Amino acid sequence: MLLLTRRQTIFTAIAASLAGRTAFAQSAPAKVRIALDWTPNTNHIGIYVAKAKGFYADAGLDVEILPFTDTSAGTLVSNGVADFGISSEIETLTQRAGGGDVKMVYGVVQTETARLIFKGGRDDIKSPKDLDGKTYGGFGGTWESALISAMIRNDGGKGDVKTVTLGTSAYEALDNGSIDFTLEIYTWEGIAAELENRKIGRFHYSDYGIPDEQTTVIVSSDAYLSANREHARAFIQATRQGYAYSVDHPDEACDLLISGSNGALMNTELVKASQKALIEGHFLKSEAGVIGKLDPAKAEALGGFLLENGILVDANGAALKEKPDFSTYYTNELLD
Repeated sequence: MLLLTRRQTIFTAIAASLAGRTAFAQSAPAKVRIALDWTPNTNHIGIYVAKAKGFYADAGLDVEILPFTDTSAGTLVSNGVADFGISSEIETLTQRAGGGDVKMVYGVVQTETARLIFKGGRDDIKSPKDLDGKTYGGFGGTWESALISAMIRNDGGKGDVKTVTLGTSAYEALDNGSIDFTLEIYTWEGIAAELENRKIGRFHYSDYGIPDEQTTVIVSSDAYLSANREHARAFIQATRQGYAYSVDHPDEACDLLISGSNGALMNTELVKASQKALIEGHFLKSEAGVIGKLDPAKAEALGGFLLENGILVDANGAALKEKPDFSTYYTNELLD
């Protein structure tokens, strides 16, 4: 009887130990990697807030923010190097059309944050048609010439411009006269220019016939979503919680972004002014209170514009002749 009791005690202890290890294994957080599209900035603020406030941990996730590299986040996602990535709507549409396994899963901003800009005070530039024959400082994007030409033509011009690839700051190039106009992300670069008291003229794309877009998005891949649906859902919902918190608590959110950037962000004034612009302009949260949702109408209109202008090409580089099913390029299911 004593031997049996001892055996029962030993077996009970072993069983309890194994159960504890099993419970630990089951509760171990799932690793998730997200790639940035640039060095840390306010477009990423919800991710840093979700990590710092424990929203990801509460969702059972261990999120690693991968540092920015020269390889686009969409490419990293498509190749399985990252599970999620910060990208743009235009880049995602073009990459998926070309066969990349990339899909939009979260709309960071609800409307276009980019602007066409020129040095303020110029009497010879009143509207886009006045840019005919002038020099554009570009960034190498295939869609840039289509965008600029369309804006000029829609304003009554011909759409003929000279293009040079920028090798210096866009604002410096405007100042020294080597270019006449370029593009900016207003909520970061534009705010920085205003803080530096630069006089800048701006044209909104949508005011001249260009479809509005959700400039910054989060992407994943069909491969990852298929194999990790619940982890993906948990990540996106915790991320939305982070962005919502950043809107309601901007000063704290900015401090968390700065502290989490490992020294990449030193200009506190710029960070807080940028976040203020994102909130007041209803970029992170629309006037209707929408946060994170992707707009099907915008994806359809922008995709159609890119198709019409020969920007969407297949894996062989041939322009698509038929309109793809753009509803497969994005999903809002993870927000439910």
